Amino acid sequence: MAKLTKKVLAERRRYLRLATPIDITYTIPASGKVYISTAKNVSADGLRFETHDKLLKPADTVELKLEISGVANPVHCKGTVVWKKKLSLEDGTPFDVGVELSEIEDDNKNTFLKFLCDSIYNMPKEAKHAKR
Repeated sequence: MAKLTKKVLAERRRYLRLATPIDITYTIPASGKVYISTAKNVSADGLRFETHDKLLKPADTVELKLEISGVANPVHCKGTVVWKKKLSLEDGTPFDVGVELSEIEDDNKNTFLKFLCDSIYNMPKEAKHAKR
């Protein structure tokens, strides 16, 4: 009889990732170009968004403005591109980009953290207790 082994999967993320769309504007300081996108998900230390920018690459620094619903001013932060992958092999297909947040302006930290806490608090109970 074959011996069964239990495969253990380790979660790499430190924080809960919320599938909450947020309009973002990001700038690559090296080029000065400004892009508009929507974050597909966000956590306390990062976010994922789509872009058509072919030049953006891992290790690039980006400056972000997060447009949080119900907040007058955007949250200003900086991050580093951790990964980038094309969504399809077809021409013109956007890329998914993962950014690790490295700095949030002091006057924006409370706004960002309140947004995250409110989003978690307002999640349906099923999602809070779902197996990951």
